[in-house]
Amino acid sequence: MRKPKKQKKPLNDLNRSLTPFDPNETLIGVVELSKSSWLVAGIIPGVERQPLKKLAPDEDGLLKLLERWRAEAAKAGHKITRIAVAFETGRDGFWLARWLRARGIEAHVIHAASVPVSREHRRAKTDRLDTEQLKRSFLGWLRGERDHCKMAAIPTFAEEDAKRPHRERETLVGEQTTIINRIKSTLARLGIRSFNPTLKEAPERLEHLRSPEGEPIPPNTLAELSRDLERKQLVAEQIHQIEKARMEQLKQAPKAGPNLMLLVLMRVIGIGIETADMLVKEILSRNLRDRRAVARYGGLTGSPDESGSQRRGRGSRDPAMLGCGRE
Repeated sequence: MRKPKKQKKPLNDLNRSLTPFDPNETLIGVVELSKSSWLVAGIIPGVERQPLKKLAPDEDGLLKLLERWRAEAAKAGHKITRIAVAFETGRDGFWLARWLRARGIEAHVIHAASVPVSREHRRAKTDRLDTEQLKRSFLGWLRGERDHCKMAAIPTFAEEDAKRPHRERETLVGEQTTIINRIKSTLARLGIRSFNPTLKEAPERLEHLRSPEGEPIPPNTLAELSRDLERKQLVAEQIHQIEKARMEQLKQAPKAGPNLMLLVLMRVIGIGIETADMLVKEILSRNLRDRRAVARYGGLTGSPDESGSQRRGRGSRDPAMLGCGRE
């Protein structure tokens, strides 16, 4: 007798909820986060009004508000067994979602680019209207309907921290390039084009440079260039520190999960340690929880900013699309 085949567990692509939704026992809340205040909107079972409360950025205040709304539902004869809260990706990252989940609240982070917006006419933009849009999208997602919004995979504290070195290095490389371009532009104004700021002896050579007229670099410009070269040297040292720390970590624990994947990828011809580190930390660590974001990151699918033949995208590595809380 053949054994029955095991049914595969459906893969949650975060485009819809797979948990059964009972509107009579579920308290729904959405939060519009900003630096100075949090605007919280709710849907309370048994209560006709849909409350809207402005809070100071305080997680304890948010928790007290949700408990107060739970008590209101209980007075109306509805026992709340599920509290679902959602907010958009942004500067606050994922810490609030982790904090709420640790206290028994079902928290979700919505891809800001996945919330559909009407383009028929110019839409007013206020926090109150934004919370109404979030409520409609979140409610549709809880019902299990597709195309209302898309949730970001919430990384652990350790997963977020593991992404910091290569992201910091990427930022520093950009700063280094900016400094080098600024030095070259400053010298180009004087007619000097043969100077290479990346050489070790660049600071010593700077004082001996001459313009096509045979004039030395003016004192104020020379001081400016010297400071730029000092900044470039500092940035280069910081990049070296990040790379050195990463190599030491690989040597200490070469068989650890992420490190092992990184070393395997480095064996592939054409993939260096920087690309391998980015792939492991940004894509492979997702475990395909967010398949569309992974596909956008690799350029396999269009981004929400693509329309017909026009491609105006912010790029597949936009933080809102990746859901990584990138600052």
